[in-house]
Amino acid sequence: MSDPRVATIPVVDRGERLLDVRADGELLVDSRRADETGAFAHLRQGVLERLLHAQALLPDGLRLLLIEGFRPPALQRQYFEQYAQELRAANPTWSPEQVREASSRFVSPPDIAPHSAGAAVDITLVNTEGIELDMGTRVNASLEESAGACNTGADSISHQAHTNRTTLSTALSAAGFVNYATEWRHWSRGDRHWALMTNQPCALYGPRELP
Repeated sequence: MSDPRVATIPVVDRGERLLDVRADGELLVDSRRADETGAFAHLRQGVLERLLHAQALLPDGLRLLLIEGFRPPALQRQYFEQYAQELRAANPTWSPEQVREASSRFVSPPDIAPHSAGAAVDITLVNTEGIELDMGTRVNASLEESAGACNTGADSISHQAHTNRTTLSTALSAAGFVNYATEWRHWSRGDRHWALMTNQPCALYGPRELP
């Protein structure tokens, strides 16, 4: 999200509702990012429909596990500032511009954040017993913690983890999602980053508040 072109993409919001993905039980939802309002389990209608399509494309015995979907703008600002503070402390000679650029590689700036538009998911794979597959890092591992292994194309992960990432990528890409390259788990559809990556004239979803 540090690419300055992302912020220049206009938004023509479709006005779709934020839907609770837990309503019909078709998607498995993890509770590790749960919040009091249940915002984390919401997505725009079109995003949810495509996510269910992606799940249908998976090999037998595998399902998607949603870790986090919608993230209120205020919470996004909190995450961004916390990470920026960590980077400032670890790199006291960095300029404000360097801190913002580095922060944006892992946490989206609030004004362009796909999660705050209800257009992004942090997601992984589980087997029939609900056990998460080996993806090379824990779901929310940062660049620093994982020594870069959280990058989708990292070559430091095992063959099995690479295979599992490929399985996830194949299904989500076929359903119209795009990946953020520094986070294997992060996929989006209809946000500004998606518009840039797919050469679309505008984003379909902008920041929202949960009703």
